[in-house]
Amino acid sequence: MEKYLITKFTTKGANKITNEDVVETVIIDDGLLCILCDGVGADSEPEVASKITVTAVKNLFDASKQKDYLERIKETFVDANDFLVKYSQQKKDNNPMTTTLDMLFIKDGLAYWGHIGDSRIYYFKESSLIQLTKDHNLIQKLLDEGFLTLQQAVNHPSSHILLKALGKENAEGDFSKMRLANSGSHKFLICSDGITGLVTDNELQEILRNDSETVQNNIISLVRSRGATDDYSFILLEKVNDDWKENS
Repeated sequence: MEKYLITKFTTKGANKITNEDVVETVIIDDGLLCILCDGVGADSEPEVASKITVTAVKNLFDASKQKDYLERIKETFVDANDFLVKYSQQKKDNNPMTTTLDMLFIKDGLAYWGHIGDSRIYYFKESSLIQLTKDHNLIQKLLDEGFLTLQQAVNHPSSHILLKALGKENAEGDFSKMRLANSGSHKFLICSDGITGLVTDNELQEILRNDSETVQNNIISLVRSRGATDDYSFILLEKVNDDWKENS
């Protein structure tokens, strides 16, 4: 069984009243499940949406009998989305509740993930950072269609507009898996846009060359130095040789 040093961090933005991000890690079927949700502030009760979604995802994934873990993640997305939609419909105001959702499950040398929204999952190995997920927002769509350059996308006023999120009818996520090398070290970073909106991929790549404690301190310091305009959260996994460890 793979062994990882687990570092979790979440806090509200500098001028925020509540933290709309939630992170969770749990051992299921002798594998490691990581969950990150960022409630969508434009909709109803984002801090509640992220919290109940993380709980629902954890319970749904654990209860599933599906042996194919990628299929289990897909099923969990569908069921969690149905749960969140029905929950919001039962509220007095009947306003939608939405959240990003990123799931990463590691077991037997394989990593499986599901993604919807603009939080991200990164993989770091041999000093190279790979973004495994693709943002479901207006800026990414404009980039894909050639209407914006990468330079124009930086600090764009429409960066907060999501095109996909959990809590919408028939929300469709992205899913994939990869085999992990038996030798050598690697890291995973799951983070909300409160980090990626202020820290570039090149900066994250340099930061991730360090040990987990230094990575945590450097990310937090950099985000705070740039105003911490949004809630910021991450889960950092670093492959180690002994038992599961957790820093939070």
